[in-house]
Amino acid sequence: MEQTEHAQPRPRNSQELLTGLIEVSLDPAAFSHRDHVAAAFGALERFEFFTAMQVYADGLRALTVKAGVPEKFNATVTLAFISLIAEKMAEGYDDADAMLAAHPELLRRDLLGAWYSKGRISSDLARRVAVLPDRIVALNS
Repeated sequence: MEQTEHAQPRPRNSQELLTGLIEVSLDPAAFSHRDHVAAAFGALERFEFFTAMQVYADGLRALTVKAGVPEKFNATVTLAFISLIAEKMAEGYDDADAMLAAHPELLRRDLLGAWYSKGRISSDLARRVAVLPDRIVALNS
């Protein structure tokens, strides 16, 4: 298959992923969970927490619209994951790969199941607004 002049190389680092997310130039089908984590890392590197959250959420929402599945955006998952990523970043990682090497649990799509029941996290309300967890778990200190 020939590459067209419009084909762009796949982003390789968190800042490239974040830029692609902001510009809605990423291929939604190729945007993996690892890419989600790396783009969030990039947002948190570039912006303070609340701005990073807004930029990241806006990009994800636009990407779901581009993919034709706007109902897949989930405010609860987005806020929870960016919060977990910010917490791990506070340990001082140079890049998303280093953070993920130390915290591979962030790559688990079911990670939030420790705090949220499936019904709660996949509810229409959780897709629209960040809802609080309905499970109690002990946090590691």
